[in-house]
Amino acid sequence: MTIHRTAIVDSKAQICEGVSIGAFSIVHENVIIGSDTRIDSHCEIGYPTKLAEGMPLIIGKNSLIRSHSIFYQGSTFGENLVTGHRVTVREKTHAGINLRIGTLVNIQGDCELGDCVRAHSNVNISKLSRIGNFVWLFPYVELTNDRHPPSQQLVGVIVEDYAVVCAMTVVLSGVHIGQGSVVGAHSLVNRDVPADTVVVGSPARKLCMAAEIISKDGYQVPAYPWIRHFHRGFPTEKVKEWLKQFPVLQKAKDSSRSDK
Repeated sequence: MTIHRTAIVDSKAQICEGVSIGAFSIVHENVIIGSDTRIDSHCEIGYPTKLAEGMPLIIGKNSLIRSHSIFYQGSTFGENLVTGHRVTVREKTHAGINLRIGTLVNIQGDCELGDCVRAHSNVNISKLSRIGNFVWLFPYVELTNDRHPPSQQLVGVIVEDYAVVCAMTVVLSGVHIGQGSVVGAHSLVNRDVPADTVVVGSPARKLCMAAEIISKDGYQVPAYPWIRHFHRGFPTEKVKEWLKQFPVLQKAKDSSRSDK
């Protein structure tokens, strides 16, 4: 364990082996940090709030929290969490393994995120959002929760497994985005999106089925589901499952490499 001399770590915090804590970072009590985790400078880990109702902040092993990030008490994260800089995560956020959250992402609390979620820079995930596994949220996506702002009628957005929400899209309160669907950039989504469907526009309208979009990588196969061609950063065992689903594309790529 390595703690910079300027860091402040509460004696009641549980710090596992191999953890490093950078300059001027603060780790409060009621925090559990898993082994081999790195916390960069100027972070605040376990920010105290009554809304956490006494629950600890748990950071899974092998995680990386970059500088100027703030994590409130009462949240849990599986192993291999990676953040950008200046991330804010409020209380009662619960996430699976291998979460990636980019610079300036704001997660407002009382949220659920599955395994291997990817939230790019400047994404705002409002309170009560429910996000499945292997979901992509590209830069400046806004998931809202207030039906009549300002009000107390908060209803979160639901985004199901493998869905893709492209840059600068706003999803209105209570919308349900189906599994494997794709929301085009700069869209305003004010109604539910069926599974495996592409929607685009303001307000968003159905364009086609996701499988009708042909990849521009030269293999003339559907671009979706995206798991047929994009594997970087995902668990090895899961990638093996995907390759079994799409062996034709993999054989084509292998053949192309052998010809060079």
